[in-house]
Amino acid sequence: MVAAPVSIDTLCVNSIRFLAIDAVNQAKSGHPGLPMGAAPMGYALWDKVMRHNPKNPKWFNRDRFVLSAGHGCMLLYALLHLTGYDSVSLED
Repeated sequence: MVAAPVSIDTLCVNSIRFLAIDAVNQAKSGHPGLPMGAAPMGYALWDKVMRHNPKNPKWFNRDRFVLSAGHGCMLLYALLHLTGYDSVSLED
């Protein structure tokens, strides 16, 4: 039986989820529910809607992403890391 091909969007969303869950596990702290559930929304915003440039993070006209639910910060960290912002490393 041949597995159905997986879209790049699905792979990206699953990568966000994996990084967020791994970070919560490594920190032995945090809430995995928000990053797991909001990963598709976060990916769609960061990839399709928001205007940002990891090479120029202080660009004046960039869009800003405000995540007011602090317990879901691993979603933001995963998005920053995967989109190439140097200020966030895997150790963070």
